[in-house]
Amino acid sequence: MEEMEEELKCPVCGSFYREPIILPCSHNLCQACARNILVQTPDSESPQSRRASGSAVSDYDYLDLDKMSLYSEADSGYGSYGGFASAPTTPCQKSPNGVRVFPPAAPPPPAALAPPPPPRNACLTCPQCHRSLVLDERGLRGFPRNRLLEGVIDRYQQGRAAALRCQLCEKAPKEAAVMCEQCDVFYCDPCRLRCHPPRGPLAKHRLVPPAQGRVSRRLSPRKISTCTDHELENHSMYCVQCKSPVCYQCLEEGKHSSHEVKALGAMWKLHKVVRDQISHCTVKLRQTTGLMEYCLEVIKENDPSGFLQISDALIRRVHLTEDQWGKGTLTPRMTTDFDLNLDNAPLLQSIHQLDFVQMKVSSPVPAPPILQLEECCTHNNSATLSWKQPPLSTVQVEGYILELDDGNGGQFREVYVGKETMCTVDGLHFNSTYSARVKAFNKSGVSPYSKTLVLQTSEVAWFSFDPSSAHADIIFSNDNLTVTCNSYDDRVVLGKTGFSKGLHYWELSIDRYDNHPDPAFGVARIDVLKDAMLGKDDKAWAITEGGITKGATVGVLLDLTRRTLTFSINEDQQGPVAFENLEGLFFPAVSLNRNVQVTLHTGLPVPEFYASRSAMP
Repeated sequence: MEEMEEELKCPVCGSFYREPIILPCSHNLCQACARNILVQTPDSESPQSRRASGSAVSDYDYLDLDKMSLYSEADSGYGSYGGFASAPTTPCQKSPNGVRVFPPAAPPPPAALAPPPPPRNACLTCPQCHRSLVLDERGLRGFPRNRLLEGVIDRYQQGRAAALRCQLCEKAPKEAAVMCEQCDVFYCDPCRLRCHPPRGPLAKHRLVPPAQGRVSRRLSPRKISTCTDHELENHSMYCVQCKSPVCYQCLEEGKHSSHEVKALGAMWKLHKVVRDQISHCTVKLRQTTGLMEYCLEVIKENDPSGFLQISDALIRRVHLTEDQWGKGTLTPRMTTDFDLNLDNAPLLQSIHQLDFVQMKVSSPVPAPPILQLEECCTHNNSATLSWKQPPLSTVQVEGYILELDDGNGGQFREVYVGKETMCTVDGLHFNSTYSARVKAFNKSGVSPYSKTLVLQTSEVAWFSFDPSSAHADIIFSNDNLTVTCNSYDDRVVLGKTGFSKGLHYWELSIDRYDNHPDPAFGVARIDVLKDAMLGKDDKAWAITEGGITKGATVGVLLDLTRRTLTFSINEDQQGPVAFENLEGLFFPAVSLNRNVQVTLHTGLPVPEFYASRSAMP
């Protein structure tokens, strides 16, 4: 609360506001202070008349003001009003808070020596934003009185008074600890235990902190404010265009007769959304705690017209503070329309309980598609399927769903959903039998399945080396079946097809073998090192020595059923099983340098030495 004190003090006198009025720039002044800093100017020297006559340049020459309008002076302070021919230059003085103000004009000379006074206009400069106002014929009475600010000041001054005392202490009253809302009595702790025990009928009484109890005592019925133009009329409506409370007489004969108006109570509740806006900004506005606490005090007021007088001003001030920080703009959370919140939970619950099968529209679902057998085929471990709608079907189709089983007669799974009528499925197992089916769908539902098509993948794999995954030093030829290298360092190249199931055999013939190049042949993971010999990391399994010369043929046998890897040279098995417990996805792999050239041979049957061993019980 201490930080809010500056918000409650007049910038002219430095004291708490007395009878504060609201200027059009949203700032406040004591009525007496506003009267003291008025500057009187002749009609002939008013901004409008000086502009019309084209006289000498002054601070007011560029103004284009109607009565009660604003302008921003070029001078950062107030400047002197000595530019007026009838007003002598007056030095300024400083108020207690450092704001420069002008004293009242010097008394006029004796009537016998002075000419008749010309008609005068009154100008007022806001001490905080330095904007000048030209008063109309009502003078200061044209500014609304800030009753909310008076109420906040009253509460603040009462809150700074001495602490509440116990009402039951017989001699020196102690500081009150609680207040009973039902008894309307303040108690210290000893008196509460003695006179207000928490049992029996008193156990149901509500005890609150003293400060909260004082506020509840002080709350008074809603204040009734009167119209500034019609002092006998109370504010009853709100002008949306002028953003100010008005009375019925203003609507009948005043300037608000053609404006849009709304009920005062409804607009009061609508504008109180500023409470949420201030709560949202509490963290960001720590350096402006005083302004925030003042805003919070204003929200506590229960005078709708007084609140609406300054609510827009408060919102503008919060906007300016946020803009100065440069961290984004604070968007007002209120409009001139009502915000309606619709509770749709009961409706959603009812929708979820509906039986949509009974509520479907009568439009038909698509007919089952027809698989075009002449266009369906397999290649290696991929399958291509094609389908179409029945020739006489006129039902609109939005898409198709293609399903395949796991190759072992297991459950079907979706492999394609879309509008196309042809699909190629890659990554199937070799030497496996797959079942495929397709169905169509639209907004009305899903069609029955087509007839099931059985597809057999290739028994053996036909593949070549893969340039996309090979090291950049690898040189390809013979449709990517022959490879060599332009580096003396070992480089790795993989086959295009990976294996995770079944029995697979391929061979590599040595076309060139110079100066003991030490190549390696085997299998590897897709992420094996490409610039080191196979077997140097844990992602490759290979043979690197033993009988390899020019013209030799190296055989690689990968049995993923038994999870083993076996090698042969010139159809002679090289020792027992080379590697066991292999599991996962493996690619054929070779590492070589520029002294070696090899050619890949695929689609080969299993060698006899392994076939005979597999036939043994």
